[in-house]
Amino acid sequence: MSRSLTVTLVALATLAALGLLWQWLAMKDLLDARTLYALLQGSMAWRDSAWAIIVVVAIYIGTSLVMFPLSILVALTGLMFGPVWGFGYALAGTLATSMCTYWVGRRLGREALLRHGGQRLQGLSRYLSGRGVRTMTLVNLLPLAPFTLTNMLAGAFHLRFRDYMLGSLIGILPGLVGVTLLGSQLGSLLTADDRKDLIWAGGGIVVGIALLYGLKRYADWRQRQRRSRSPE
Repeated sequence: MSRSLTVTLVALATLAALGLLWQWLAMKDLLDARTLYALLQGSMAWRDSAWAIIVVVAIYIGTSLVMFPLSILVALTGLMFGPVWGFGYALAGTLATSMCTYWVGRRLGREALLRHGGQRLQGLSRYLSGRGVRTMTLVNLLPLAPFTLTNMLAGAFHLRFRDYMLGSLIGILPGLVGVTLLGSQLGSLLTADDRKDLIWAGGGIVVGIALLYGLKRYADWRQRQRRSRSPE
């Protein structure tokens, strides 16, 4: 079971519960949601500017260097920008991070990474020795190690950059769609004006959770297959 995906699902479920609490407080006139939302919109006016994409990409790259969980960042992007723009910005930020951390790893070299990476990176290094698009696709689908460390190790092992980026793109897309959808629908839940909006937001959350759960099951199955094929 992927620990990072489990943590993300728990965090998103908590946010959904908080969203329902928000709606209950608003209906009871215990909280002025419109006033608070107006303040939030004012503080995040940069979202509608032409350079918002630059800010998002810079945040993604910066947070990757301190190992901030990518899934949480993607969910926040969906919450702030909605399902369409949120997905586009999250994809741009994730791919920019992939490029940056790949070249950092290439610069550091495999010996430096493996010396400080522990047993988990030792195992991943054997997996990456297969190289190619398929390898990077599976590494990003499972995932076997934190996103930043995986990318650095790919660079340190001198995987062909074209294969690395193509495999990364294919591997991150399913999870990116699911997490962005969840984040955006949590945002819709917080700002829903009537029962219809609540139903649509709730339906989107269910679809997002189902997609991520299916991805987790597939990742678990792939890991079991990999272990069964590995020598004792």
